Amino acid sequence: MNATRRRLVVATGLALTGCAAGTRETSWKARQFHNQPAQSHQHQFLSDLWAQVAKETGGRLQVTTYPQNNNLPGSDPGALELLQSGELEFFTLMGGILGRKVPVAEIQGMPFAFTSHAQVHRANDGALGEYLGRECAAKGIYRFQYGLLENGFRQISTVDKPVLIAEDLRGMRMRVPDGQMFRDVFTALEAQPVTINIRELYAALKSRQVDGQENPLVITEVNRLYEVTKYVSTTNHMWSGFNLLANLKFWNSLPGDVQEIVQRNVKKYVALQRAYTDDLNRQLGDKLAARGMIFNTADVSTFRAKLGGGFYQRWKSEFGPTAWSLLEREVGKLG
Repeated sequence: MNATRRRLVVATGLALTGCAAGTRETSWKARQFHNQPAQSHQHQFLSDLWAQVAKETGGRLQVTTYPQNNNLPGSDPGALELLQSGELEFFTLMGGILGRKVPVAEIQGMPFAFTSHAQVHRANDGALGEYLGRECAAKGIYRFQYGLLENGFRQISTVDKPVLIAEDLRGMRMRVPDGQMFRDVFTALEAQPVTINIRELYAALKSRQVDGQENPLVITEVNRLYEVTKYVSTTNHMWSGFNLLANLKFWNSLPGDVQEIVQRNVKKYVALQRAYTDDLNRQLGDKLAARGMIFNTADVSTFRAKLGGGFYQRWKSEFGPTAWSLLEREVGKLG
């Protein structure tokens, strides 16, 4: 019997230890991981989502939310392995890291593709998102179609000097997440990409293991990166968000009425999370400036010039014509 079925709980409250004929499985306990602190723009919304699901299902599905991936060694990549194997039921993850298992998911972070949050979510709640869902399912992962939580457009924050033009990145040790597109973008910009887990980023900046990092402002806020960086260069170079995912076998084991309750509440609470995070990112410019951070607007035309058409052609080839056409249907011609 696989790990997912061992975690099913019968009506008596005893763990399921056999699969004898006639056994009726009526309730389930599961875990939800995410990589941000408990005070973040993910945790409370996920906690509220699963509390409402437990209420509406009469306790048949009970999901406990764990911030910072419950301090799992390997963090996001480690949790992704657990999700795919069935040892973890629910997880939120950026497309850039989901790409380790589902390569086309990295398309969510295509640099300078999206110009607004509305455009991002129109694509990912629509045909592009449906395509990503099919690709995830082929790898044993269920992607909630309306489950893309907001993180935001990414900005560059640095320790010693602002980034005014792309040339300022030359030789800079730039922390990036563990995704190939992140490394490719900053290599093309002649920086030195350094992969560091989000939990270790504060220490890496403080010790000068890296010179800067790139994230939405909300990440700078909830991880207190304003304490170890001074400059914020507004670039909006990539968008990132967190896909709500489930182990496909576990999801398929749930009755239809439970699935319907989950789907309805995912759509509700993710919409609330998006609105909250959009608003928070807008407010944080003033808040972080009041803490002493110095803001500038970078000349992104110099970034685009360094990427050139070759960058987009490589990734078009990587993703294939279907995904690329679905993206361009929303954002226009790239490259």
